[in-house]
Order: sequence, then C-alpha cells, then structure tokens
Amino acid sequence: MMTNFDDVARRAGRYQATLAQRAVRPDAGSVAALPSLDLPLPATASTPAEIIAELDEFGASTVATTGGRYFGFVTGGVLPAAQGADMLVSAWGQNAAIDVMSPVAARLEELALSWLADALHLPATGGALVTGATMANFTGLAAAREALLARKGWNVASQGLFGAPPLPVVVGQEVHVSMRKALSLLGLGKDRVIQVPVDAQGRMRPDAFPQLSEPAIVCLQAGNVNTGAFDPAHELIPLARASQSWVHVDGAFGLWAAASPARAHLMNGFELADSWTTDAHKWLNAGYDCGIALLRDPAPLRDALDSPASYLSHGQQRQPMHYTPESSRRARGIPVWAALKSLGRAGLTELVERCCRHAVRFAEGLRAGGFEVLNDVILNQVLVSFGSSDETRAVISAIQEDGTCWCGSTVWQGRTAMRISVSSWATTDEDVARSLDAILRVARQTLDQGGNHP
Repeated sequence: MMTNFDDVARRAGRYQATLAQRAVRPDAGSVAALPSLDLPLPATASTPAEIIAELDEFGASTVATTGGRYFGFVTGGVLPAAQGADMLVSAWGQNAAIDVMSPVAARLEELALSWLADALHLPATGGALVTGATMANFTGLAAAREALLARKGWNVASQGLFGAPPLPVVVGQEVHVSMRKALSLLGLGKDRVIQVPVDAQGRMRPDAFPQLSEPAIVCLQAGNVNTGAFDPAHELIPLARASQSWVHVDGAFGLWAAASPARAHLMNGFELADSWTTDAHKWLNAGYDCGIALLRDPAPLRDALDSPASYLSHGQQRQPMHYTPESSRRARGIPVWAALKSLGRAGLTELVERCCRHAVRFAEGLRAGGFEVLNDVILNQVLVSFGSSDETRAVISAIQEDGTCWCGSTVWQGRTAMRISVSSWATTDEDVARSLDAILRVARQTLDQGGNHP
C-alpha cells in the first residue's frame, strides 16, 4: 500500500495557493469541528488515501503561518526549496545519527553548519542541528558546563553534578524563557542565576555587570524577543573574559542581522563569544525542527554529548549524534542546506533587509495613526500600545478576530503591547499595506466603541 504522492502534492499545492485569500486565523466553524477527531483507536485499518483526504479537510483549522500576513512569535514561513527538501526527507526516511545510516544526511548537515558560520561571519568550527532554539541553547550551554568544570578537574559527563564545584551563570533581566528552560534541564537552575539590570530597550547594562571572581557562564542576547535589541557585546565580553568565563549568545533571530551589511553593526563584538545559537525556522525560513548551535571549539560539545557503543559502527567523518542531545534524528540538515542554497549570500541579505524595511513601515504607519511605538525599531520587531492595558488587549483580540493578519500580545517593562514580528520570506509590500490598514481600522473601531479613539 503506497502513498499517492501526486495526490499529496496536489492537496499541499492547493493549500499554499489559497493562503493569500484566506484569513490568517482559522474560522470558528473549522476549529469547532476538531472535536470530531476524538474517536477511539480504530479497530480496522484506513488507507493512506483516506487518511490524507481527512487531514486535508482539517487543514482549514490551521493558522496561516506560512503566508505573508502572519506576524506572531517571530515565525518565518517556509522557502519553496526548503519545503520541497523536507518532503524528500520524509520520503527518504533517513536517520541522521551517523554517516553509515545516511551518508547524504551527515554530509549535508556538516556543510550546512559550515555555510551558516560563513553567512553569519562567526569563527565557529563546528556545532549541531537540533529541534529548536531551546535545545540549541541547551547544547551550547552543555559545552560551556563541560569546559568550565573540566578546568576545575571535574568530569561532569561521568561524575554528574552531585558534589561538583559551583558554576555561576550570568544573564540579563530580559533573558528569554528558552534559556531558563535550558539552564533548568542542565541542572544549573533557572532561578539560581546572577541577573544583570537592563536599559529601556532590554539591553544588559555594562555598568551593572558583576565583578566575577571565578569563571562563569555569561549569557548574552542578540535580538531581544520584544524589542529586537542587542546586548552591547563589545563592552560585555571583555568584562567576562577578565574572569576567563564562557560567553554564550542566544540569537534565535537576531543573529541573522550579521547577514545584512545595513544591520551587521548590531553584531559588533558577538564574534568574540564561545557559542552561539539561532533558529532556522525564523529568518532563514527553513521550516520547523531546525535549531542551530555553533561553537568556536566543538571539542567540549563532543565531550558532553558523545555516546559510543559497540554496535554503532561508522566512518571517519563527523558523526552528528556525538554533537547533539538526540541519537536517532530527522535529517534536518537537508532543508537547512536547501534554504541556504536557494537564497545564496545575496538572497539572505535581501531577505533580512526586506523584513526590516517592513517593520519600519509598520512603525511609521502606526505612529502616523496616533498610536505609540514602544521600542526603537532597529530590526524586525515592533511594539505598539493602543492606550491602557485593557484597551490594548481589546484591540489585539479584535485584530486577531478580524483575520487580515495575526499579531501577538506581550508585556514590555510593565506595559501591555502588541508585538509585530516580520520574519517571513512571503511577506510583500502589499501584505504590509493590507495588514497596516486592517490594524488601524480595527483599532479605531474598537477604541471608538469604548469612547477612547486617539
């Protein structure tokens, strides 16, 4: 019983072709139909054709995240080449653990990591492709933990953390939740950290940086999740180096600024770090399940995650599973490679700069409409207030319900705001104009109803 790939491709193509016309948020009727899926495990088999047809029907309840008018959660779309590569990966069914399981997966993963370091102008000599930014941060921090404790004569991989020497961790007050989660998983404690005060844009303040008496893990941020702001790495890293600390950079989307000559100054100093993480599902638009960890020296990473076994025979090249938390793993390097190859250096630059121009257009239009933009729009993030917290929440809800575009909510330094994140290759000038018109229209209508039109 074989899958009819022609039928799958036809249905997938139809879905993609209708994205420009459909509302970004699924309609209430399609979502209300989802409970009909809650059935007991069938007693008999269903054919692939029947299952694909049923799934296609429920595609109406998806959020149009791959279209041009989705601005939530710093989520990119999926480039055509990456999408096609991902379909091939599913058809091939490769296990990208070691090279004898899939020579092509191992080779393209290694090449993709090399291309990523080149595109981002980072002195990384190795790294790993994992599921997302949380596991990418986990991976980089695991290498940091391994290296720093080894200097103190402690082998954490074999001895664990019971009785281990203390290992301080320094973060900014605006540290992302994925970093806290990674620290928790590593046994370093998400709340047992030294928090450095930040400025009005969320940047770590060098004047408030602690005087460290021993090596620590210092976590910097390239691209605050709300404002897009960058920690001043050129000032902070020398302070960290004074104590021989390991510097890790959480750059889930901000790291891609390095690919843009107009934005590369934001990355000044970050090349001096020891490890960097980013997400290919954000600005690279490679689809999900593509987190990236890059390391100046991958040796501590292999020490931390190496998993030899007598039955795992393999060749002489880099073996992916020895650098990642997973053993059996999807061949995620292939869509990452395809995305980079389809864009090239010039295309990646243009993608980043285009999204930044769109963000500026949103900010200008919102200010002209009488609304307050709360951040310096230096990248692809825009924070806007529509008045009080209640008024802003009401406007956000109405915008999401309208369906023209989708923007999320946040709380920034005590103020409720709508967050616009422009990350998709599919977003056009027309998408921005259409979305901005809808935001202004819905905001005015909502505030008029409450008697608070600015």
